[in-house]
Amino acid sequence: MATNKNTELLPAYLVVGEDALKREAVLSRLRRRMEAFGDLSFNSDDLNGEVIEGAAVVSACNTIPFASEKRLVYVRNADKLKKADSEEVVAYLKSPASTTVLALEAEKLAKNTRLYKAVAALGKSAVIDCAPPKSYELPRQVRAMATSHGVTFTDGAAVKLVELVGENTVHLDNEIKKIALAHRGRDAVNENEVIALTARTAEVKPWEFVDAFAARDLAKCLRFLQLMESTSPHALIAMCVNRIRELMCAQSLMRRGSVSQLPRALGMPDWRCKHHATWARKFAGAELRRAVISARDVEQAMKSGADPNAAFLDWVVGVLK
Repeated sequence: MATNKNTELLPAYLVVGEDALKREAVLSRLRRRMEAFGDLSFNSDDLNGEVIEGAAVVSACNTIPFASEKRLVYVRNADKLKKADSEEVVAYLKSPASTTVLALEAEKLAKNTRLYKAVAALGKSAVIDCAPPKSYELPRQVRAMATSHGVTFTDGAAVKLVELVGENTVHLDNEIKKIALAHRGRDAVNENEVIALTARTAEVKPWEFVDAFAARDLAKCLRFLQLMESTSPHALIAMCVNRIRELMCAQSLMRRGSVSQLPRALGMPDWRCKHHATWARKFAGAELRRAVISARDVEQAMKSGADPNAAFLDWVVGVLK
């Protein structure tokens, strides 16, 4: 959506993507632009796609604004509209009202859906992509967000905040606000300050556990296991064995002086295996081979009635101790 106030507003926008903070910012800009036309308290509707009927959306869009040039119709959860209701909105978009701006917000909406295509046909800026940053980009975004709240974060503090809070940008922004209010002085917020002021609300991701496993950090693995309620030990042991095989490959290439070929050998981008050589040095080759063999035995035991969580924990301790 263009930010120039002189740019003509389109009759509808689709604000789509998993970055909730970005969606919130886009919708706030749109509301500010709409407020220039008149009082939005008399000229706006806030509808929920999970429960609203398509006919009600169309009726709201066709309502004449009061003492204003335009009115705003906002539909949250537009991706949850039922098929028939979505089709009514699609039909409306073929000839939309000139006095209404329809804002459809969705976390996910496939590009091949009729609703997505109907909005996209209105103009090149009609669909606003709010895709989230990649996981490895989040700490950098946290540092950028912090400056808007009057503080700076060290690299370690930003990484720690993402670890504790998760990847939801709205939650991250709220925690940054809280930390900024408590922070004293002009020094950057450090990792210890984040730990002191932030409670963990994010479940540990499986890849975080596997990274700690590869780093041979038993204490972190044990701590992470307590924060992974929704991840099965069956899935974790398979992921750990895959990582062990990657480390075995890294050791083989290191012996030949070809460790730079690791990304190509594993079929991974460079950033995904930048720590593999360091991790591989923490294990003897025989240890990695024994870990793979013992994993086979543990998986068989887990499928034969042994407590999966206890069996997996024993295996992790045995490999890393």
